[in-house]
Amino acid sequence: MTAQTAGIVQARRTDTARRRERVLKALDAAVQARDEISVSGIARRAGVDRTFLYRHRDLLGMIQTQAAEPPPPGPETVSRPSLMADLANAQDRNTRLAEENRLLRERLSEVLGEEIWREAGLGGATANIDQLQSRITELEQEAVELRRQLEECQEDLDAARSVNREYMARLNGPSSTPS
Repeated sequence: MTAQTAGIVQARRTDTARRRERVLKALDAAVQARDEISVSGIARRAGVDRTFLYRHRDLLGMIQTQAAEPPPPGPETVSRPSLMADLANAQDRNTRLAEENRLLRERLSEVLGEEIWREAGLGGATANIDQLQSRITELEQEAVELRRQLEECQEDLDAARSVNREYMARLNGPSSTPS
């Protein structure tokens, strides 16, 4: 081999090494970007002819291997565990919102009840409960006293009726001579 041919061979080897490096970088970039991997796409990205890849079977095998593998999971990839976690979170949120809704309805009912109570002229519900309880107790005691008085009056009336019957019987009875 002459010095001139040795230089050409060395230049060709250097060019082949540079192209191989570009193909490896293009393949790595496609994998990282989760792009579709094909022989034509990698050749285009690396700036080489497809025949270069077919002449270098090791590079062709790497490209075909990467093309056959599913893309690595990324943040936008949806998996069953991530969907299950999302579902559990949504159910927890729904439970919290349902409880909050129930509490808000109860509070609204209380507020509207107090407002209606005031508009009816009965005052605030919580302020008058003690007064109403004491008034109920007073009325119950008064009712007991009135029942006792009614019983006494009933006894007096029964006694008066009895005396009245006796007088009426004497007046309407056989006449007796006055003495």
